[in-house]
Amino acid sequence: MNIQSFHIGKVILAGAGPGDPELLTLKTLRWLQQAEVVVVDRLVSPEMVCRYVRPQAIVIPVGKQCGKEGSTPQAEINELLIAHALEGRLVVRLKGGDVSIFSNVLDELEALTQNGIPYEIVPGVTAALGAAAYSGIPLTARGYSTAVRFLTGCRPVTDVSWWRDLAQTEDTLVLYMSSAPLDEIVSQLVENGIASDRWIAVIEQATTPMQRVHSWPVQEYLASAGGSRYASPTLVIIGRVAALHSSFQWLANSRSKELYFPPITKNIAVC
Repeated sequence: MNIQSFHIGKVILAGAGPGDPELLTLKTLRWLQQAEVVVVDRLVSPEMVCRYVRPQAIVIPVGKQCGKEGSTPQAEINELLIAHALEGRLVVRLKGGDVSIFSNVLDELEALTQNGIPYEIVPGVTAALGAAAYSGIPLTARGYSTAVRFLTGCRPVTDVSWWRDLAQTEDTLVLYMSSAPLDEIVSQLVENGIASDRWIAVIEQATTPMQRVHSWPVQEYLASAGGSRYASPTLVIIGRVAALHSSFQWLANSRSKELYFPPITKNIAVC
């Protein structure tokens, strides 16, 4: 090999936003139009890939879904990034939502730094902000909440003090990856004394044409919707602000129950 001609590529870790292709940042758009390889999460709009990635680029789907067969192991994703960068390519690692919120970006950063590969991090609109905006729910509405907590319910917590704190906080709670254990989450909040003025909004496939929003007082949820199953992805907002959805909803619920994001067993749609 001619050492003088050898060069390492670069990896751009970029957020694609929560679904609507028009929520992509201009900076990520610019990188997508230059990329030679795009490594794509499952929760990235297929329309975005078709519209913005240049036709010559190699698109590699690396879908993940908790507990689902066919999910791409993180180690395999790391290896893809390293291999293509070491071959001198510009790689965009396109993640749903924002790069730093409930993603495995730390694993990827460690892999890149250990192999001496240059990178940039480009933020995106995280699902909490996209879902709240498209549901008419201001997360820190004056007089309703002064703080927001981003949480995930995909790992069980048995600490009673933790549940008591969540039940009694004035903060808005935003739960990612929590639709499956939602009945248990609500049960814990009710048992630990959540106030009667707290509401819950369940937002399916936020910011996409298939978005559907459902809301109830938290204490009525189990009687009204216990046992419900929701489309992936679903985001949950709990707090006083969730009651504002009925007043400020500007986007009608979709009548379709189709999935906007392809299952992990399928590749990105061919354009």
